[in-house]
Formats: sequence, structure tokens, C-alpha cells
Amino acid sequence: MFEKYFKLQENGSDVKTELIAGVTTFMTMVYILAVNPNILEASGMDRGSILTATAVASAIACFAMALLANKPFALSAGLGLNAYFAYTVCIGMGYPWQVALTAVFVEGLIFILLSVTNVREAIFNAIPANLKVAVSVGIGLFIAFIGVQNAGLIVDGSTLVTLFSFNGSIAGGTFNTAGISVILALIGVVITAMLLVKGVKGYMLFGILATWLLGIVCQLVGIYVPNPEAGFYSVIPTAIFSAPASLAPTAFKLDFSFIATHTLDFIVVVFAFLFVDIFDTLGTVIGCASKADMLDEDGKLEGIKGVLLADAIGTTVGALLGTSTVTTFVESSSGISEGGRTGLTSCTTGVLFLLALFLSPLFLTIPSFATAPALIVVGFLMMQQVNKIDWNDLTEAIPCFCCITMMGFAYSISDGIAFGIISYTVLKILTGKTKDLNVLLYILSVVFVLKYFLI
Repeated sequence: MFEKYFKLQENGSDVKTELIAGVTTFMTMVYILAVNPNILEASGMDRGSILTATAVASAIACFAMALLANKPFALSAGLGLNAYFAYTVCIGMGYPWQVALTAVFVEGLIFILLSVTNVREAIFNAIPANLKVAVSVGIGLFIAFIGVQNAGLIVDGSTLVTLFSFNGSIAGGTFNTAGISVILALIGVVITAMLLVKGVKGYMLFGILATWLLGIVCQLVGIYVPNPEAGFYSVIPTAIFSAPASLAPTAFKLDFSFIATHTLDFIVVVFAFLFVDIFDTLGTVIGCASKADMLDEDGKLEGIKGVLLADAIGTTVGALLGTSTVTTFVESSSGISEGGRTGLTSCTTGVLFLLALFLSPLFLTIPSFATAPALIVVGFLMMQQVNKIDWNDLTEAIPCFCCITMMGFAYSISDGIAFGIISYTVLKILTGKTKDLNVLLYILSVVFVLKYFLI
């Protein structure tokens, strides 16, 4: 049955590989079930309902990805977009969360329209081949950066970011929390890298589980001491099963009355959601598809319409249930690195999101220091594609460099793409190589510039 629908052999995969890939992807992104309620709760929404909505919307979006595109991409409520929802729209602008959900719902409907009419596909295809590679490499840098932060290895400092200080943690009495977490994460990187070198199937998943197990041992013997107030929680599950919270407090709570009285403000909010989501999604899809060798010689992805439509459906359903914009997750690359190549991977991740509703105490106990090594190793694997960039043509290489560096330093996939496209267009015009440009690149460059001055 799996072979018939997902075409596993045709895609060079098998059931075992796809299942392991799906579990791995889930393990690296399950943190969203803990993080999203923490962020959206600030808008006044019910915490338990947010968790349930996030899990259900994620599952539906993953199933849509499997059914419509047969691709191994997983989806859930996007970070950054949820912060914009809670802190900018609700707290900063003072709008009720019902209005913010309405904006997300309208964004989802627009996305469905853009996906069906091939507009998003046209934007995807308009991005030059070298920039597509740069996006993949930039996401590698970006996800590795997320990994070292989750590991606690890179922290805030006078230089914006700085290396964790073991001496400082010993002197400050935090070695048994922060210090041990960093050491465990580093050990996890070594374990995962060793398994990768050895060619062990499921190396990413085994690396996560091994690091988590080491954390449990350290807590049992008193080396690791949980301190919830400082953000260091017990890594030993106190329970396995729990009943899902009701969706009633947030489901179908849209408020369209606001549009009539604050039309312009509403349009601005929708556009902000739309802009960030469209380019975050395109960047993630480009990066993951490139890593999986799914792009053809022209840099196009077969079935891209289904991928984008699944993403749009996820956003629309998520808004109805009570969560912020659902988008394709960059952590999908962890499952792809495990060999995931079909919708069975995303379907597996979706099933696990539903199971998480009943097993949330278990899944939410997985510490960030256990999943961080997977993200760091995935970053390494994605950055390997840097040699595919044509570094001899400076009008191609410089925009690629801008894209890669800004994606990491600005901590934004969409900003990396923006700087890459703007610099690509400007350099091509100034050097007389306008034949390399298309109408959409001109339009996107203007839109990006206006976005930075108007939003």
C-alpha cells in the first residue's frame, strides 16, 4: 500500500527509512508544542487550547503535504510569525487575538489563491539557480546557529553573541545546569557525527535519544540539576499520558468586524504575515529540496504547487483552530538527511503530532540540548552545497554571499532571500548583464526595498 501511493522505490527509499526520517523530523521540531503556547499565551489566548490547536493543525498540514505533494516536508506554527502575532499585533498594536487570527485566516486564503494560480510557483522558479543553492547553504548556517544557541554554546554578550563560559558558570553556580547542558550537547554532536561517519541508518534519531539518555543519567546521579526558573527543566518524564486540552477557547473565534473600521491597519497586518511567510516557506522548500536533490537542472521542483498549497491549507486550518501561521519547517532537513524522500515522512510526522496530544508529558520532556546536535549536524550537511555556487562569476557569487550571511546574521530566511535578490538585480543592472534578469526579479527587488522602508 505504501509503495503504491508514495512511490518509495521510484524515489529511492523504503518504508523503514521514511518512518525513521519522520520520527527524526518530529523529534527536532516537537519543541514547537512547548514554545508556541508560551508565546501566544501573551496575547490572552488559552495555553492548553493553543497546544491542541498547534498539534492538530500541524498534523493536518503534514497530511496535506503527503497527499498533495508526496514530499518529506513537515509543517507547524512558524517561529517569528507567532512572535509577530503576540508581541506586535496584539500587545504592540493593541488588537485582540481574535483579530490577529482573522488576519492569519485571510492570509491563508490569499495563499491558497496564489498557490492555485501559480503565482507562488512563478516566484519560486524566478529565483536564479545559484541563489537557490545559496538559500540552501544559508539555511545550513541559519539552522546551525539555532543549534548552537539551543545547545547553550552561543549566548548573548557584549559582542551580540559570544561563547559560553564554563569558568563563568562555575563561578556563578550554574555549572550543574547551563554548564552540563552545553557539555551534553557537545557530546551529542560527537555521537551524531560519529554515527554519520559510520553510515549508521537513523544516526540523527539515535544521536537525539543517546544525548537524552545521557541527560537522564546525569540528572539521576546529581550532575545535572534542573532549575525551571532559569529555564532548565527535568529531563525525566514524570508522566506519559495526558488528555488533550479543549479547542473550545480558541477554535472558530475569528472577528471580521474589525476590517470595516480599521481596513488599512488590517491590510498592513495581513501583508506582514503574508510577506514573511511566503519567503520563509519558499526558502525552506528550496533549501530542503536542494538537500534532497529534488530540483531539476533548471532549479525547478516537480510538484511545487502541491507543496505550497499544503502550506496554505495549514495556515488556514490553523487560524480556524486557534494558532498562528503554519509554515514549512526548516527542521524537515533533519528527516531528509536521514533519507526521507516522500510524503510518508511528513505523514509519519503528522501522526506523531496527533500522538503528542496524548503523550505530551513525554515529548515535552525532550531537552533542547538533545535536539541541538541534530540541528548542528544538519547545518553542516546543508552547507556542503556551497561548492555548487559559481564563484568565478562575481555577479552571481556576491549576491549568494549576501544571501548566506544575512540569513544567518539577520536570523531570518526571508531577509536572506531579500538581500540576495536585491543585490543580484542591482549588480546585474550595473554590469550590463540584464539578460540574466526576468520581470519577477525586478518586481521582487522593488517590493523588498519598499518593505524595508514601509513596514
